[in-house]
Amino acid sequence: MSFLSVLRRRAGLGLLLAVFAHHALAANEGEALIARFTDGLTGVDGHFEQRVWDADGQLKESSSGRVALAVPRQFRWEYQAPFPQLIVADGDHVFIHDPDLEQVTVRKQLGEEQQSPLLAVVDPEERERQFVVSSAGTRDGLDWVALQAKRDDAELDRALLGFAGPQLAKMELQDSLGQKTEVDFSDWQRNPDFAPDTFRFVIPAGTDVVGDYDPKAEVIPLGE
Repeated sequence: MSFLSVLRRRAGLGLLLAVFAHHALAANEGEALIARFTDGLTGVDGHFEQRVWDADGQLKESSSGRVALAVPRQFRWEYQAPFPQLIVADGDHVFIHDPDLEQVTVRKQLGEEQQSPLLAVVDPEERERQFVVSSAGTRDGLDWVALQAKRDDAELDRALLGFAGPQLAKMELQDSLGQKTEVDFSDWQRNPDFAPDTFRFVIPAGTDVVGDYDPKAEVIPLGE
């Protein structure tokens, strides 16, 4: 083997190691930003404003409401305007209630139902299972973390989380169809005293139920 060949191999190895080091550093920086938000966290409650664009960049809808999370697997996303809709994950089931249609869709909180970037933020095991985490630099005065789906067939392709110091300020989602969603967060309250029914859903009388739901199924109580 010639000296030049050795140099080329060593240069190639050095480049490969540099790439690995860069990805490891980016992952560590991304996890560090998430850790600043989740350090000592048992739950959060806040306001959100959401905008959705189609694959052609046309604004499809705007909405707002409140969001609540409890570590590690409970979630409440409540649309208040322009139309009410409620999504509750109680740790075992996900309930999607559309009061205008008088319908509730119920699914097991497994697999696809756990592909929420917010739940992945507060649940490190789910984050490791579903996403590749990396730092995405600084933009618009925020420090960004990228969550890239590991599965090729995941509905959510990529999520970007923008942090202002230790607070999560913005989330950008890109789905497999090219649709983009932006969510701005504000008025976060850390570790609030949640009402006992915050992460429980009782199906209203006269409401149609779609999906596989056993009302006797175990619900993980808040805080356990």
